[in-house]
Amino acid sequence: MDKKSIFPPVKKLMIATAVLSAVSFNNAVLAAEEEEAESIVVTGSRIRQAQAEGANPVTVLGRDYLENTGAKSVGDILARLPTAGSALNTRFNSSGNFGFPPDGGGVGAGAAQVSLRHLKAKRTLVLVDGIRWVNGSSGSGVSNSVDLNTIPISIIDRIEILEDGASSIYGSDAIAGVVNIITRKDFEGMEFNAYHGMFDEGDGETSQFDLAFGASGDKHRVFFSLSHFDQEAVDSLERELSAVPVPNTGLTRGSSGTPQGRFVFIDPNDQVNDLTINNGVTGIPTYDLSNPGGPNDDFHVFTNNDRFNFAAYNLYVTPSKRTSIFGQADYQLSDNVNFYTKALFNNRESVNRAAPEPLFLGPDAGTGGLADTVSIHETNPYNPFGFTLDENNLIFIGRRPLEGGPRVFKQNVDTVYVGFGLNGDFAAGNNSYFWDINYTHGKNEAKQTTYGSYNIRHIKNALGPLADCQALEGCVPLNIFGGQGDGSGTITQEMLDYIQPVMTDQSENVIDTLSANISGDLFEMPAGYFAFAAGVETREYSGFYQPDAIVVAGNSNGVPSTPTSGSYDVDEYYAEFKVPLLKDMAAAEELTLTMAARNSDYSTFGSETTTKFGLLWRVTDELVLRASQSEGFRAPSIGELFVSDSRFDEPLTDRCSNYLGTQYEFNCQTLGVPDTYQQINQQVSVITGGNPDLDAEKSDSSMFGFVYSPAWVNNIDWMNSFDIKGTYYSHEVRDAIEPEDAQFKIDQCVANPTSSYCDDITRTAGGTISSIDNRLVNIGTIDTSGYDITFSYASPQYDWGRLSVNWSNTFVNEYVEDGRELVGKEQNNTGIPEWKSSMNIGWALEDWAVNWTVRHVDSLTESCSDFLDGTPDSLTALGLCSNPNTADESLSTNKLDATTYSDIQVSYFPEVDGVDMELTFGINNAFNANPPACYSCSLNGYDPSVYDPEGSFSYLSVKMKF
Repeated sequence: MDKKSIFPPVKKLMIATAVLSAVSFNNAVLAAEEEEAESIVVTGSRIRQAQAEGANPVTVLGRDYLENTGAKSVGDILARLPTAGSALNTRFNSSGNFGFPPDGGGVGAGAAQVSLRHLKAKRTLVLVDGIRWVNGSSGSGVSNSVDLNTIPISIIDRIEILEDGASSIYGSDAIAGVVNIITRKDFEGMEFNAYHGMFDEGDGETSQFDLAFGASGDKHRVFFSLSHFDQEAVDSLERELSAVPVPNTGLTRGSSGTPQGRFVFIDPNDQVNDLTINNGVTGIPTYDLSNPGGPNDDFHVFTNNDRFNFAAYNLYVTPSKRTSIFGQADYQLSDNVNFYTKALFNNRESVNRAAPEPLFLGPDAGTGGLADTVSIHETNPYNPFGFTLDENNLIFIGRRPLEGGPRVFKQNVDTVYVGFGLNGDFAAGNNSYFWDINYTHGKNEAKQTTYGSYNIRHIKNALGPLADCQALEGCVPLNIFGGQGDGSGTITQEMLDYIQPVMTDQSENVIDTLSANISGDLFEMPAGYFAFAAGVETREYSGFYQPDAIVVAGNSNGVPSTPTSGSYDVDEYYAEFKVPLLKDMAAAEELTLTMAARNSDYSTFGSETTTKFGLLWRVTDELVLRASQSEGFRAPSIGELFVSDSRFDEPLTDRCSNYLGTQYEFNCQTLGVPDTYQQINQQVSVITGGNPDLDAEKSDSSMFGFVYSPAWVNNIDWMNSFDIKGTYYSHEVRDAIEPEDAQFKIDQCVANPTSSYCDDITRTAGGTISSIDNRLVNIGTIDTSGYDITFSYASPQYDWGRLSVNWSNTFVNEYVEDGRELVGKEQNNTGIPEWKSSMNIGWALEDWAVNWTVRHVDSLTESCSDFLDGTPDSLTALGLCSNPNTADESLSTNKLDATTYSDIQVSYFPEVDGVDMELTFGINNAFNANPPACYSCSLNGYDPSVYDPEGSFSYLSVKMKF
């Protein structure tokens, strides 16, 4: 480690353990048992609370709620919450075929994350039983966020969600809030659960089986869980929106990399050729130099009709298998000291799939790597042109070798977690104090194996001079002329053996945590006890990402990347106080001030102190008002600090494509772009990378809220209870760690050729953007605010049953990132709806229960101008987008209509001797609401971070407890 060994903190904690244990054994006087039973620790405070509604807005999802969703992934359940924003889930089908995000975290293939308040997953802290969980890994980077698929639902008792900043309580990452997953402990007997579901198309079958066992005695409790989850794939070709690259456009937005090949070059007559091979051609095609593409040769001029439908090979839902073993136990060593331990092993096997990897060759390929330098020598025995294609006359070649099969990315991810500790209580005077000391270790290690990629250096050898290839061991001349769309082609197995390797990437995340905490009442004040909590914590983080040796050497045809490794540690101290100011007074049943402060000393960037002040005003028994003001921060992650340069192929629009006659004509000429330039490939190479000089993100958060439980409902026959909760929130993040938006850079450079943004953009002599430098920086600010409102109602028990309604809403007022307002916008596969809502209506009578959940997502707007086929704003010309300002094509937009989903579940509880049984049938998206078409989204024609996939999903489950 950079600063110190972890052993001195261990020694300190061992001494503290001995002292606290001795105090516990020698104190016989304890506080009243009734008070102890009522005191609980609620997420957002370390101080035990005697009331459920404290100074912090906390949403609790009980086990019944988890089961009522019909979902079997923690990520899918949390994504339903109105407060949740766009986050990674298993409907994203990318494992590096587009490249690597700039934060060094990898693409997270097969993982699921949670993002509160749309502030991204890295600004939401995930705890398990109040302790940090290890960040995820997928074989492609060192992630800065927890993979929720490492936590099986079978072990969860409830999930507590703090919707407020909490860095002063928990440290880094808790800017947007905290998700605290509480595991099952008080469990008696044996429980078996079985679940099976599928889409209405008969695909996407999903099964889960889990077995739980628990027992307790006078001094011990044990809980054990074994679970297995299996989700099968859904092909993109089986859904309407995802069957083509961009919905409703046929093949016009398909790839230039086609089975027949696209060949753009200057012939010996100084004529620019843009040709593809005719269908049905076998053998070496004929090329007529005097009339290229004419009747006497096997080529024709390339058009949009020749583009390749890569979408047909993608996955709509990625397959995933997860097997988990979890156990925990505690044992009472004495009346006041308890030992506890827990352990988990989780294995995930997941798969992503993409179309056969294209070979983009030549100077305008824009890969920024070896592929840009590939030439086809005249001595290559399959060269139909009779002359060499090199840097002097070659512009671009796109060849899709179907012969090599699709790209398949297989992840095998293991998560190991162990923890143990001591807790207890002791008395000093008339006050009770509670303490705990714990150690946890978490490791997530992943291996990703890639099939269907290519060695570009071997391709360069195989297309080069024949004599040079023959002099190299194993080299076989390559024939890229004559492939066909039916999968037949000219690349033989012998050729594939030379150019197509199997590659393996590995990555790992490790966290070690030691902490000690103490809480209790210090002294009595007129309005109650002055309470406190305090503690120390030390954590070590380490991680690495190791790409395959072919990738490291720069010889992979896919997206290049380089190894990443790093580590850091942090020591923290915190204190929290609860100060009762007023009690049992008119208009002040309770007035309590809370204060917290935490100092975090990092080995990477130094020390940071955060504070929080909260106020709870219980005006009457019916009305509670609460407010808080807090500071927060987020430390740069290992990936953000240490990741080496890599590439991300981002779908971007170059405004200088076909610029003649447009408003950009003069500026593009100033930039040196030829007037013949047309953007061939929509995916532009963006160079990403970490920054060891990054500072921590800092934030200011405000919260104002109320809880109203009116007593007048007691006078209404049809009301048993009625509650309203409202919260206003505001977060301002400073020095946010992000790359600048690459499309924004292009647009600003074209709008002003003297702009500094142009310094980050590199173009080829032919005008193509070959790379954009877009490394991580402390970009600026993110400002977001909004409010939540929840209505809860329960009826009395009638002969016809009991009715309950819970309606939760989140409204986003603003979300401004570096000066850009993003509320209501769809951008980069994420969306921030102005309004999200979830209403659950429940009915129960004797052995039956019905739940109906209505989820609503407000409309979004995306920018959808593109110039790929030479027609400015062509999506508008197709009637897919609207352009209210015809003077500026960049204003063209598409509205993603508001979408409402209905989830229905029916449960029956049969009477069986000795067995508590529950039979459940459910349909999610019962009325088959389709996601709105998204024209700017990378894959599958919709945004899977905001919307459910096409089709309803039905399931059956049985639960038996013995």
